[in-house]
Amino acid sequence: MNKILLIDDDVATNFYNNYMLKKNIVGCEIIMLDNGLKALDYIKKHTLPDAIFVDVNMPVMDGITLIRELRGLPNYKFTPLLMLTTESGMDKKVEGKAAGATGWIVKPFNPDQLLAVLKKVIR
Repeated sequence: MNKILLIDDDVATNFYNNYMLKKNIVGCEIIMLDNGLKALDYIKKHTLPDAIFVDVNMPVMDGITLIRELRGLPNYKFTPLLMLTTESGMDKKVEGKAAGATGWIVKPFNPDQLLAVLKKVIR
């Protein structure tokens, strides 16, 4: 069973992505969190997820900071960390890549795009 974390402060976005992933990937477990600090706390206490989708702009801890923190943990060096955000500027993309983001998907997105990226990064 694949375990996927959705980290976004927008509840509607999390629920939509949760619905779409569960509908298209049989047997996946989805964990939804609304900021980077909660996600970091959750991640330190639970088993390694297969992929993590992170929004850039969130309260408490933003997505790029979260990715930087995760890449500093030994078990998260190769975990797919995908930015799912409205930010499309090259400066943010460069900052995300430097922090360790695996990929960048700009909202609004086509659900097939999200599924295709996920299928490329999980086993």
